Amino acid sequence: MHGLAEGESDPAVLAGLADSRLRATQEQLCDALGACAHLHQAYRDLVKMSLEELNLMEEHIAKLDKQTAELLKAYQGAVERLAEVPGLGADSAQTDHRPSGSCRAAFESAKNLASWVGICPGREESAEESKSNRSPKGNRTLRRILNQAAHAAVRCQGSIFELTFRRLVPHLGYQQTVWAIGHRICRLIWLILHQGVRYEERGPAVRETVRKRRVARMLRELRSLGYQIDPVQLADGARDERER
Repeated sequence: MHGLAEGESDPAVLAGLADSRLRATQEQLCDALGACAHLHQAYRDLVKMSLEELNLMEEHIAKLDKQTAELLKAYQGAVERLAEVPGLGADSAQTDHRPSGSCRAAFESAKNLASWVGICPGREESAEESKSNRSPKGNRTLRRILNQAAHAAVRCQGSIFELTFRRLVPHLGYQQTVWAIGHRICRLIWLILHQGVRYEERGPAVRETVRKRRVARMLRELRSLGYQIDPVQLADGARDERER
């Protein structure tokens, strides 16, 4: 996109700038970018403006994330423990801690927190016939984050969330299963914040390469936000989880 905005018109050159992780072949990319040879400058300017706007938004988000991390320095331990949960990274851990952590005294149980968030499905019945399984209204921001975390958690190979997803999806369907995973993550957040426990993987042993990759990503994210993390302590915690 940057090459297109700067005036490059050769489809082969533009295709060569594509990310290596793209599934499309160079021939497919050249075919898709064939119209760039005759693209008017006005459209190139629009692409350039959009990229500049995107960069500005990313800079603002990064600045706000660092300011949030500074405000949550007193709760660094809780943020680290939340970030260990599959599906939750440093950003999600910070966002989840703000509404949940500030209102911890208001929720006597994980069930109460799930109900407040609105991720605990209700059941409207009449004469033993189910009329609706819609969830009640709640905290839309936190519910959306939990939904995103659930989608990420079920893709974590070897985790209990992946096993639960595979077991439930034939009976509930994709969306309802993801909703159920989000509900479990919400209850897990309550346990981590209220009881100070660390996440313990109950699924089959996660591959060592996957675990190392995830730990390295967590370290990068937390350090980029200004947290001082001891990698030895984090690795020891991950080993303890595997042994259990």
